[in-house]
Amino acid sequence: MSNRIATGNFPGAGALSSTGKLFALGLDVVVGIFQRPFQTREFIEQCWFISRVCILPAALVSISFGSVISLQLGSLIRQFGAQSFSGAASTLAVIQQAAPVICALLVAGAGGSAICADLGARTIREEIDAMEVLGINPIQRLVVPRVLASILVSALLFGLVSIVGVAGGYYFNVVLQGVTPGAYVQGFSALSKPTDLLVGFIKAALFGLAAGIVAAYRGLNPAGGPKGVGDAVNQAVVITFIMLFAINVIVTAVYLNLVPPTKF
Repeated sequence: MSNRIATGNFPGAGALSSTGKLFALGLDVVVGIFQRPFQTREFIEQCWFISRVCILPAALVSISFGSVISLQLGSLIRQFGAQSFSGAASTLAVIQQAAPVICALLVAGAGGSAICADLGARTIREEIDAMEVLGINPIQRLVVPRVLASILVSALLFGLVSIVGVAGGYYFNVVLQGVTPGAYVQGFSALSKPTDLLVGFIKAALFGLAAGIVAAYRGLNPAGGPKGVGDAVNQAVVITFIMLFAINVIVTAVYLNLVPPTKF
């Protein structure tokens, strides 16, 4: 009764309450990582499941992303007579922006929706309540392995997408646009830094963290019934997409301010 009175007079109070609960779940997940026993079997099973549904789509999408970026940037750079830097421009665009976003979209769309549906089905069947009655922490038992699996698979997918995207960009720049292989590689090595790869890994890991926590939160709080679970899955995917673009902007802005671009 007091909660209804406290939140009913403020527009958007429900959204603020949900945001607070989402961050509270994130803190519970961080605490649960260090609790024992760690659910190793569940973690491995979730890693395998998310990898199985994401690897092939990630490879296919990265080829198209890499080719489009390479063709567009190569055409633009050629107008300025700087074809030797087309490799650096396209590769950095793939590693810093395209690859982490592709990983996040696939992990959220495929893995996150499955996590949300699984936890939502357990919730409406009152399995979560039964676990709490038995003294089992559902966060540590179910949520932590799934969130860690999302982080790990997203980071590993980043490496796959980067390799495939850069290889596709190399083919389209060198074979179709006539850039010499030496100039392509030299331009990339002249402008790129190890931190460019590191920030891509950080983005992918943060995107996986956001996807796992949002999916778990919506799965643990469905509206009720099978329809509520379906609505929770849709909401989880949409919320994750919004969050990943916000995280991408923040991390990119911080990185560009802390690590100045290479001068040539």
